[in-house]
Amino acid sequence: MDPTIALKTTSAVAAGTAITAAFLDSLAEAQDAGEAMRLIDQRRLQVAPGSIFSIQQNVTTDGDAAGQVLLRRFYSSEASSFPVNGAKRKTLTPWSECLFVRGRVFVGEGEHVLASNFDDFEQMREYRLRSVVNVPLMQGRTCFATFNVFGTREHWLPQEVLGIRMLALAAARWVPVAPRLAYSFEETPCL
Repeated sequence: MDPTIALKTTSAVAAGTAITAAFLDSLAEAQDAGEAMRLIDQRRLQVAPGSIFSIQQNVTTDGDAAGQVLLRRFYSSEASSFPVNGAKRKTLTPWSECLFVRGRVFVGEGEHVLASNFDDFEQMREYRLRSVVNVPLMQGRTCFATFNVFGTREHWLPQEVLGIRMLALAAARWVPVAPRLAYSFEETPCL
């Protein structure tokens, strides 16, 4: 086997096992969501060094305007700049369609992708963020929250994306579904 391929395989296995049974057990023993988020955040730094992390809870109700979702920050690793309970509205874009219509992971690489998908990109720029992995937290076909890791690297490694997705699954049990959650988008063809 080519030593380069062997090294990449070993690295992928190491990242994939970064979420260990011991971590999952300690997470199950967490006393509250705050403690659980701190444990997840510590592991996130191992999986994706040089990143920041947030969870956006979908708090849209049928009383909100059609064709948009209302998001409220549930957790933030940079709460001084991106405070918990901060809110924003998102309209139908390729980003929101990926997460809220299709229930798929969004992997964005490059400042141009961040700038075209995030209204607060200028605020992100001071952190030198250049990539993102957004994982929808799903209940059935409804995205009730997004698990977001923004990185300073230009490109994600496959094992980092896998590790982030696994952390999102571990976090989902600690993020409540907002009362009266309801939203709808008209589905459009993928670009």
